[in-house]
Amino acid sequence: MRLLAQSERVNSVRPAAARGTADSIPTERKLTRMKSKSILRSAALLAAFALAVPVFAKPFSKTINITQGAKVGKADLKAGEYRLLIDGNKATVQKDNKVMAEVEGRWEDRDAKSNYDSVLLGANGEMKEVRFAGQKRVFVFSE
Repeated sequence: MRLLAQSERVNSVRPAAARGTADSIPTERKLTRMKSKSILRSAALLAAFALAVPVFAKPFSKTINITQGAKVGKADLKAGEYRLLIDGNKATVQKDNKVMAEVEGRWEDRDAKSNYDSVLLGANGEMKEVRFAGQKRVFVFSE
């Protein structure tokens, strides 16, 4: 009786044709592991692609009007029309293709869309944020 129990545990000794349905379970587990690994690899590839997409995004460019003197970073700007280029977290303010200021900032979302383009100035005339018509997101300048 003891010898019989040992022979039942060693299934790999028997030829493949003699194996029963109980031996097909490990094969199904292997397929399940392979499917799981495939799904995991696909998810990792998708995540890597999603992170890479912002790298290929082109810079955001907008013309802004400043109605009074303003300070951006260390630069003092006079009233007038400027070109604002935002590339990731870096904003560049240009006038007549000349760089007037470069400053860091970040994108934030607001609850409501802005009705028009506007520049929010602080008490000392420093530029706090820029809002864009039809968008909920604003660019907030770092202090």
